[in-house]
Amino acid sequence: MVKWEDDYCLGVESIDEQHKELFNIANRIYELLKNELIMDKYDHIVEIIEELKKYTVYHFKAEEEYMQSIGYKKFLSQKVAHNDFLEKMDSIDLDKIDNGHNEYLLGILDFVCEWLVEHIIKDDKLIVA
Repeated sequence: MVKWEDDYCLGVESIDEQHKELFNIANRIYELLKNELIMDKYDHIVEIIEELKKYTVYHFKAEEEYMQSIGYKKFLSQKVAHNDFLEKMDSIDLDKIDNGHNEYLLGILDFVCEWLVEHIIKDDKLIVA
């Protein structure tokens, strides 16, 4: 589970709200992982992963537009990091989800949470520094 902290705020309301929504989606992955009442999680996992992909594309576009509007000098390195994340999300093997729900879901969750926190703290914070 990844918890939103005030340290993650950039002070740009729209971007902060989008980051919070990414945390919400990641937490839904965690809740699904913990839910022992759902035996076949495949459809739920695919649904959340697709939502995460779509929302991430939306967020990255908005964040990149903001960076360009303020003339952010490290725009290209941010764009590369965003593209790397999207490539990783596109490489998710749905067959592996079917074979080992919890283990594979935990791997996705770890990646998403670690990437989100690290990217916000190390990269996004520089946008408003």
